[in-house]
Amino acid sequence: MNIMGLNIELLNHASVKIKDKKIIYIDPFELSQGTSLEKADIVLITHEHYDHCSPKDVAKISNENTIIITVADCQSKLSGLKIKGIALIEPGKSIMADGVKITAVPAYNVNKAFHPKQNDWVGFIVEMDGVRVYHAGDSDLIPEMKNIETDIALLPVGGTYTMNAREAAQATKTFKRCKIAIPMHYGTIVGTASDAETFKNNAGCEVKILM
Repeated sequence: MNIMGLNIELLNHASVKIKDKKIIYIDPFELSQGTSLEKADIVLITHEHYDHCSPKDVAKISNENTIIITVADCQSKLSGLKIKGIALIEPGKSIMADGVKITAVPAYNVNKAFHPKQNDWVGFIVEMDGVRVYHAGDSDLIPEMKNIETDIALLPVGGTYTMNAREAAQATKTFKRCKIAIPMHYGTIVGTASDAETFKNNAGCEVKILM
């Protein structure tokens, strides 16, 4: 779907493809061979859990020109891929890759133990052609979200391992700015389509359901 000039696809779970002059995948997972799997310029991996850091899926959309940007504890899992290189990032840091600014922001749990803050796992803000896209990774509603300024936000709504639909809706009201929100992280492992609808009905901005 074309959103603010960017082609954004929610492929599965929390797996997202963003296409403009460059092709970016975030957390590719269980990608269907029937999908148009264009080769990536950049692949972003938020953390090491199997449904976010999947080497076999990264391999499907990578070639010798692909750059992977991820956190340190994903490096060994991805080291066997034939790619241009892996750049490591941590919360609060930015990297320029192929003319695209990638900023890592905190992503963690506040009332469960699946994603500890001390692991330094991340969400990402991608800036392409003046449009900012925020992918929250596996996160709860955390205090750092009040500093998020984005045009488009991809937020987990499935609960259990992340914030639930109502907490994600509250996040859209917490951000400094959010124009359009897209629910993700539901329908495969946790969460259902009804979570996406609950999110849409309670969010503080326009919501587009892509899955």
